Amino acid sequence: MEVPFFAGDLMFQFVSIFIGIIFVIIIGTILFSIFKGIGQWQKNENSPKLIVPAIVKSKRTDVRRSGSINNEHHHTTSHTRYYVTFEFESGDRSEFLISGNEYGLLSEGDIGKLTFQGTRFLGFTRKQVNS
Repeated sequence: MEVPFFAGDLMFQFVSIFIGIIFVIIIGTILFSIFKGIGQWQKNENSPKLIVPAIVKSKRTDVRRSGSINNEHHHTTSHTRYYVTFEFESGDRSEFLISGNEYGLLSEGDIGKLTFQGTRFLGFTRKQVNS
């Protein structure tokens, strides 16, 4: 039994429209991420640099792994993001993305001065404890 010619055309049109929709969604997601990042950067740039007393309340990591198989070799890569939550004298808390080096130097319970601008972590100076 032969399929009518117009059924093939209909399927071709459906697939073309479907691929077009997927393409628009992917491009839209990429553009949204770019504009969101630019907006956050601009907001941080317009925020004042603050230096406030703070306590390191918690630390956490977010490890992302990805893998691929090329020519029968399995390759795995990972990327770690480091976060620290600081508590201010008012009891408010803020979490900042920081570098691995800074993360390693901080301990929960550390007291000192936090320097930040918007959502951007600029540094933490630990208060010297008198012995």
